[in-house]
Amino acid sequence: MNKIVLENYTKIINRKCILNNINMSLDSNKIYGFIGRNGSGKTMLLRAFCGLIKPTKGRILIDGMELTKDLDFPPSCGAIIETPGFWNEFTGFECLKTIARIKKIISDTEIKKWMEAFELDSNDKRPYRKYSLGMKQKLALVQAFMERPDLIILDEPTNALDENSIKIFRDITQKEHQRGATILLASHQREDINILCNEVYLLKDGYANKLEE
Repeated sequence: MNKIVLENYTKIINRKCILNNINMSLDSNKIYGFIGRNGSGKTMLLRAFCGLIKPTKGRILIDGMELTKDLDFPPSCGAIIETPGFWNEFTGFECLKTIARIKKIISDTEIKKWMEAFELDSNDKRPYRKYSLGMKQKLALVQAFMERPDLIILDEPTNALDENSIKIFRDITQKEHQRGATILLASHQREDINILCNEVYLLKDGYANKLEE
């Protein structure tokens, strides 16, 4: 994945302009941060990048192909959008293995290594419904990272994580960036943005403005 381009991207819902004529060009192998108050459009913009919503006008191009027209979903993408959800009766490992069956590009051993990286026990027999909020968040992070996608989209990734888990997340995010992934990160944690991001955009009233360094 070389480039993501937003051209006059606008999304109107119930006569309210959620995203307002956004123009943006995102290069590969960078970490982009998105900040703003609740309701500023951060999550909606990340949903747009995933192809989960269609624009009222404008478009998103990924390597020259139009999302929601030429592409239903970015070709190599891992994401956390809003509150992650899994199968309540499955173990954490079973949830991840079920997801991995879709593309069939990683082994059980690789799934277990990713779980260990986030300090989750792949042999834990508890069902997902009995996981703590922090464990659920870490499982969501594993599914976003484990197939090593070109594009990683993270909406409030450190929610419910303790201090050590946040450090693990930051270390892994930086390693994936060094590998060559493009990472889009929306967070209320300004420290995450300051430590990780190469470029930062402020969303306000549906507009997105790049912040100067």
